[in-house]
Amino acid sequence: MQYGELEKLDGGRVWRLRFSRRFAHPAEKVWRAITEPQHLAAWFPTTIDGERKVGATLTFVLPPEIKIPPFQGRMLVWDPEKVIEFEWGQDIIRMELQPDGNGTRFSLYDTLDEHGKAARDAAGWHQCLEKLENHLGNDLAGSSDWKLLFALYGREFGPEAARIGPPKGHPEAE
Repeated sequence: MQYGELEKLDGGRVWRLRFSRRFAHPAEKVWRAITEPQHLAAWFPTTIDGERKVGATLTFVLPPEIKIPPFQGRMLVWDPEKVIEFEWGQDIIRMELQPDGNGTRFSLYDTLDEHGKAARDAAGWHQCLEKLENHLGNDLAGSSDWKLLFALYGREFGPEAARIGPPKGHPEAE
């Protein structure tokens, strides 16, 4: 199991989660999985509605069982089969692809608006990336337990990074 890391940027004023995976699939397949709606539905926590171009307004909608209203963002970088970066609410999400032998090195970065939610978001992205890996391999396996991952990342990142739990309306908050 590969875990994410928490990085301090800008002299400790900015915090960023970083995840890296190697997929045994070509970049074009991984790119489709991280950008096309039918593939995003298998692993990403929201839909991404909006034009795929720099500056476009994006709308993110969570599944109906998660009672959190849609929210907005903006496409910051769109470089097909290499980089996608967008505002995701108050965070910035960046996904990069690099050829790696006969596969692809995938990196996901989440620049956080709040240090206190690092463990929460790391647990969520950890689950999402397990689902992405399963989707790419046509595997129907589940993902790890969020509460266990939250506790693990809380221990790893420290108590200040685990002050904020799931938002109201999220099933894990109940």
